[in-house]
Amino acid sequence: MSRRIIVTGGAIIRDELGRILLQKRSDYGDWGLPGGGMVAGETIEETMIREVREETGLEVIQYALDTIYSGPRMEYTYPDGNQVVFVMFLFNVEAELKGKRSGDGSTLLYKDEHNESLQLVFKSLEEIQIEDINQVQKPVFMDLKLSKGTILRT
Repeated sequence: MSRRIIVTGGAIIRDELGRILLQKRSDYGDWGLPGGGMVAGETIEETMIREVREETGLEVIQYALDTIYSGPRMEYTYPDGNQVVFVMFLFNVEAELKGKRSGDGSTLLYKDEHNESLQLVFKSLEEIQIEDINQVQKPVFMDLKLSKGTILRT
């Protein structure tokens, strides 16, 4: 069976306390960063902005490329046996959060049209449990916890 390459754009969105926005996804049931696959004709920035809007309801104010992931750590086999390799572009993103959170200050109030996001919560790196993170994004969170500094990671 051949492997497909999927290019994705994702967002590291931090609040004023430095906590990272996590999305509990309906397709996997685990946690990760908002983002998704590129549509033909989009730039990677347009992909990330569209995915952030669709999955969180947030508007991106500004962004900067943080990291590109590729290679063996980005290989994934879906439950149906399809094998893919992700090329993941991650951006540090500033988004407008005013009036978007619940009273606890951690939960983002948004119900997306396609029910991709079961829950959206800001958590500190210390609160994030690697075992709860989506298999493909585990390397991202391990690197975030280790404060890796290179842009290209394999």
